[in-house]
Amino acid sequence: MKVLFIVNPCSGRGKIKTEILDILKIFCCAGYEVTTHITTRQGDAVDVAAAAVKKGYEQIICCGGDGTLFEVINGAVGYENLKVGTLPLGSGNDFVRNFGKKKDFLDVLDQLEGYSRPVDLVKCGDKYAVSQCSMGLDAEICAKQATFKKLPFMSGEMAYTASLVFCILTKSSNVFEVSIDDGEFETYDLLFSLCGNARYYGGGYKGTPLAICDDGLLDFVIVKKDMPVIKFLKVMGDYKAGKHLDWDRVVFRRGKKMTVRSKKFSAVNVDGECEFVKERTFEIVPKAINFIFPSGINYDAIHKGWEEENKSSEKLFTFAV
Repeated sequence: MKVLFIVNPCSGRGKIKTEILDILKIFCCAGYEVTTHITTRQGDAVDVAAAAVKKGYEQIICCGGDGTLFEVINGAVGYENLKVGTLPLGSGNDFVRNFGKKKDFLDVLDQLEGYSRPVDLVKCGDKYAVSQCSMGLDAEICAKQATFKKLPFMSGEMAYTASLVFCILTKSSNVFEVSIDDGEFETYDLLFSLCGNARYYGGGYKGTPLAICDDGLLDFVIVKKDMPVIKFLKVMGDYKAGKHLDWDRVVFRRGKKMTVRSKKFSAVNVDGECEFVKERTFEIVPKAINFIFPSGINYDAIHKGWEEENKSSEKLFTFAV
């Protein structure tokens, strides 16, 4: 079997080279035809992943963090026979948090004996996210996070928290019009506006704590701006833990599409990649990518747990029509 390893040498602050060499040796000894590509620029992994299918590759293993996984998925989407896996060697690794700990995905023997399951993606413009998209303060935080990540000893989670505090103190209000599943637009003065396919983002924040990544639906969370900044900072720990869906200031919906528009240019976050727009639509793409799970991850058991958790939380759900 032909396997392509796409390696971001900057992930984990550039400490992954030794680990990758050991991993490649194990795959080669197991009889895989292994090729390695070391990324050299932003967007490189998108182009390489797209070209890999035409060269006969059946699997692509992303070696890096959420940013590298984002690029690989955007290059691989649309190829039904291709499988995408990840060795989470970055500072955030939010997507794998949904299924276990980082170490569960770094067990190379479990990766060799792994299996794939189709998962949904979120289409945003010409990009695809596997975890979450957002507009407003949350996206401003994401954009600023890159600056804090450059500081010494600043992990992905620490950088997100530092950026969150900075942005709340400097910009904490966004007036947006929001439409869910082509319904009427409603106007909100909000803090956060999230669209979640999976549960975690921002280095461990459980923004959409009931999202399921293969149910053909998106979880939408709107946190209204109706509290002093200091009060939000006090409850930020609850937000991180995913204990915010029953707050009075939170609007929680489920559906297949959300459109957010603003009168001025605002940041939009697509799995950590940011740009500035006046309008964006986030739409579910069911079963869009085949994701590889290590044999040590019992996906069926995890999925059953999600369904039971959602069943016990049914009073929170309001489905868009």
